Amino acid sequence: MAIVKVNQQEILSKAEDIADKVLKQSKYFLPFIARLCLISTFLEDGIRMWFQWDDQKNYINASWGCGWFLATFFVGFNLVGQIGGSFMVLTRFRVNYACEMLFFIVVLQ
Repeated sequence: MAIVKVNQQEILSKAEDIADKVLKQSKYFLPFIARLCLISTFLEDGIRMWFQWDDQKNYINASWGCGWFLATFFVGFNLVGQIGGSFMVLTRFRVNYACEMLFFIVVLQ
């Protein structure tokens, strides 16, 4: 029984050492990955708007009946707001303003 406890303690000690090494190495890139996960929806939507510009513009124009100018402005505003806000959060540049901008985009939509 004493041998089993010693083995368990050795295994736990090695596991703790490995966990400490992993945490020390990952503390540099985990915050970036966490921020990327938080803004991934905005980033994906902005990229999709970029590649489907005409489809988005035509949909807004058809559903709202607001004309090509306002549809283009709305899609452009959303595109710039989402991509810009996402990169501001990722680079930690004025994160409060970036989050407010992304929140405003959600409310506007």
